[in-house]
Amino acid sequence: MYIRDVHIVFYIVAAIAGLFVGLFVNWCIKRMSKEEPVISKDFITELKTNFKPNYIIMLLTSAIYVTLIYVYGIKETIIANLDLVKFMILSPALIIAFVVDYKLQIIPNRLNLTLFEVGIIFAFLYGLSNVAISINMLLGMFAGAGIFVLITLIGGVVYGREAMGFGDVKLMGALGLFFGFSNIIEITLMAFLIGAILSIALLVTRIKKSSEYIPFGPFIVIATYISMYVPFEVIKDVLMKIFTLGIYK
Repeated sequence: MYIRDVHIVFYIVAAIAGLFVGLFVNWCIKRMSKEEPVISKDFITELKTNFKPNYIIMLLTSAIYVTLIYVYGIKETIIANLDLVKFMILSPALIIAFVVDYKLQIIPNRLNLTLFEVGIIFAFLYGLSNVAISINMLLGMFAGAGIFVLITLIGGVVYGREAMGFGDVKLMGALGLFFGFSNIIEITLMAFLIGAILSIALLVTRIKKSSEYIPFGPFIVIATYISMYVPFEVIKDVLMKIFTLGIYK
């Protein structure tokens, strides 16, 4: 049986792999929240004793893996599958960033550094077939980090405090390596749009008070997932219509 030219076995394998990856994601969230090393022999020990799996995260990761297979398919060559592979690696990291930033208002340096390292590897791999793609990914890194550094500096001058945490700056720089210049600009615009809408909703429903800090990382993560699933041109058209108040056709 095939679904979009991909045998159902691949979907089953992706679903099962997602469950195990989700289990590890839960472990990473716990350890990174305490600034403890993720790679530790304590993982196996705790699994056997008092570790409580987060089934929501496990099922979410599994669903993401299955839908990535559905969207990107399975190609014949390794290079052709790079988009699928990089997003399967990126997705768990995004979940970690979302949860830790929402709970503690930080994005762990180790997580951002790992994303940079993985992004550089993928930039090199893409360059084996097309150097222009690698250059675009590097430009995305500088654009993603640069925009948020600028916002942080302006916020410091105007308001006397950081408008963005440097964890957000590092995350956007790392994501620029995964998405390239044009896509990271779209992610930035979507993140601010989503942030504005959800922040207002949180304040209106009194989940958050006006005096409370609302972390921006979760908005970046949501925008990133949208970019993974929705074609660039579709997002561009929607954003242009929103930011031009419908003038753009």
